[in-house]
Parts: sequence; structure tokens; C-alpha cells
Amino acid sequence: MGSGKKMVRAHLRIYGIVQGVFFRSTMRDVAYRLGVTGWVRNLPDGSVEAVVEGPEDKVKELIRWAHRGPPLARVEKVEVEWEEYKGEFRDFRIRYWGWF
Repeated sequence: MGSGKKMVRAHLRIYGIVQGVFFRSTMRDVAYRLGVTGWVRNLPDGSVEAVVEGPEDKVKELIRWAHRGPPLARVEKVEVEWEEYKGEFRDFRIRYWGWF
């Protein structure tokens, strides 16, 4: 990535009406458009969890999107935990329970 941009990693938890509203698939589409990598999945408590890596400005743009979500979503809260960049992902995927 010889662009000289700072690479970052963010761990997100998104709360509200965020399951059954195309949140994961739309987040994947936005991630592809922005060129960030990672994954997103539903959690049993009704929230959505995601890990995103990429250039800092693009990761922050995806986080801004997560505060709105797709049209049917009603996001109440987004928790962001910044972690050390690892560069471990090649693309952005939807994860399902039981798939590791």
C-alpha cells in the first residue's frame, strides 16, 4: 500500500434495529466501495459486530456510515474500539455463527 496513509483497525458494535434490515450486506458493499477489509456479523443479542482495517480516512468513513446504516436500520449506538492494525484480511466478508 505504498500510499503513505496511516493504516488502522477498528472493532465496532452497532446497536438498535440492525438485524433483518440488510445492515451486513450493505456494510459489505460500502466496505468494497471504500476499499477497506474485515468482516461483519450478527450477534445473538441483536447487535452487529464488525472489524474493519484500511486507510484511516476510509475506516472513519465506514464508521460514519455505520451510525446511519441502511434505510431500514435504526441505529441507536455505535461503540468503536481502536486496535493495532494487523493487515490480516484480504477482503470484507459477512461472517455467520459457527463459521471460523
